Amino acid sequence: MGNPTQTIKNKENFPLEYDAIVIGSGISGGWAAKELCELGLKTLLLERGRNVEHVKDYPTANLNPWELTYRNNNTNEDSEVNPIQSRAYNEGNKHFFVNDQENPYTQVTPFHWIRGYQMGGRSLTWGRQCYRLSDLDFEANLKDGVAVDWPIRYENIAPWYDYVEEFIGVSGQAEGLPHLPDGKFLPVMEMNDLELFFKEKVKNEFAGRCVTMGRSANLSRGWKGRGACQYRNLCSRGCPFGGYFSSNSSTIPAAIATGNLTIRPFSVVKEIKFNKETQKATGVQVIDANNPDEVFEFSAKIIFLNASTIASAAILLNSANDYNPDGLGNSSGQLGHNLMDHHFRVGAQAQYDGLKDKYYVGRRPNNIYIPRFRNLNEATKRADYIRGFAYQGGAFRQNWEDIGTGLDDFGESFKQKITEPGPWSMVISAWGETLPYYDNKVSLSRSKKDKWGLPIVEVKFNFKDNERVMRKDMQSSAVEMLEKSGMTKVSAFDYDNVGGDCVHEMGTARMGADPKTSVLNKFNQMHDVKNIFITDGSCMTSSGCQNPSLTYMALTARACHYAFNQLKKGNL
Repeated sequence: MGNPTQTIKNKENFPLEYDAIVIGSGISGGWAAKELCELGLKTLLLERGRNVEHVKDYPTANLNPWELTYRNNNTNEDSEVNPIQSRAYNEGNKHFFVNDQENPYTQVTPFHWIRGYQMGGRSLTWGRQCYRLSDLDFEANLKDGVAVDWPIRYENIAPWYDYVEEFIGVSGQAEGLPHLPDGKFLPVMEMNDLELFFKEKVKNEFAGRCVTMGRSANLSRGWKGRGACQYRNLCSRGCPFGGYFSSNSSTIPAAIATGNLTIRPFSVVKEIKFNKETQKATGVQVIDANNPDEVFEFSAKIIFLNASTIASAAILLNSANDYNPDGLGNSSGQLGHNLMDHHFRVGAQAQYDGLKDKYYVGRRPNNIYIPRFRNLNEATKRADYIRGFAYQGGAFRQNWEDIGTGLDDFGESFKQKITEPGPWSMVISAWGETLPYYDNKVSLSRSKKDKWGLPIVEVKFNFKDNERVMRKDMQSSAVEMLEKSGMTKVSAFDYDNVGGDCVHEMGTARMGADPKTSVLNKFNQMHDVKNIFITDGSCMTSSGCQNPSLTYMALTARACHYAFNQLKKGNL
């Protein structure tokens, strides 16, 4: 098939037929490409943005702050030109985020859609926290009478969590909590002295609460040909050491190594083509991103749609036809609905007057984690809201940036003071579950189009009473833990939190047992179009409060093996 990384330039010089097509190269798309290629399928990986090669295309990875024009700060122009993306980027990683002006969408109600259009997608800039869902999460909708029941339970996905963790490398500490299942961990990263102090205090003061180190896809030692984390905390610039998991450092190279992968960047998917006689998808119609007049149509036996939650829903909605007038695979009417994102940016911060002779080494790219402790059972049940939240945070010594501006001094004395560590500070911030509401949705504009001639996405999203009430507890519980741990100057915060800011959007093509109320079955296969699989955040039936990417990866690996076996049996 030629060079597996060659870019298709015209219809004549490259194959148009494949065993499988994967749309999107981010965390789940990279996994789909790896699994399908390793299973022996000739696979086309489509990415709407530019190519990014591991190591080669990380231009800021080794730059010091003073080597960046604005010392790693955003400018007024960033806020004006990129009002959405600049909330998530800085000068060192902005090249991995889209331009808002060139990629418009409509906020029917406020929702910040953070995007990265390049090979690897947002796997280059994700937060790397890896937590398993449990049956507390998979059974929640059924028990609470919310939305629809998940069609799977923990036992169905547990082996795939193992499989994924053993490949990507997750550092963490086993805690034996049934609602936060342990995984296949590399050695845990160390807490600093104040975090250890806080851990012990919480254990003694609060029954049932646990302070542990974050479970992170940062390598605590070399793993699978990748180097250990260097404790630089510059992950979102791309890591030339491979010290954290990304599609670029891990799954895409694994797929390329099989000789079965073809990648095509600059490929804007217009629609998935459908044959009403066979009731199957036949292929994907693609617009060349750099030449909107040039359109390709690639065919395949199976299609994995992994463009990310909002984009995947938009592609299916735009794939409407006479047989599927409301969007491809949308007989349930649920496509585009039930959009979720975690709510966060609420918690508390404090100072600690002791441990002045203690410090730490490096810039650890990981947090402490306080797993959910609300609504686990009757003893922890709340009367005012359902579901729960978890905390991430950490402790640090204040430095010259924190204390220097407040010093009334100059010269040698000033220099001496700002090089001395300041007092210990600690922050804990909560991530809360958002319920799946039908009217939180993605739709397509009937009148506005982008520069590729495609309808502009419209997003309507609101947090509701359950989330608002939960936030009060998220804040007060943080204050309580810090105060009872002996901290001083404790102050609560609840910053402006708009949907999308957490970059955990999910739910627009949910899984379920009933085709009348869901888009996907228990293997992430479309009820209506059997050779389409969706394993990005779209598939989520509820959100839990855990960072969700590990679940996407596990579901993807599971779905790929199921699809391959169905293909072998002639069912696809």
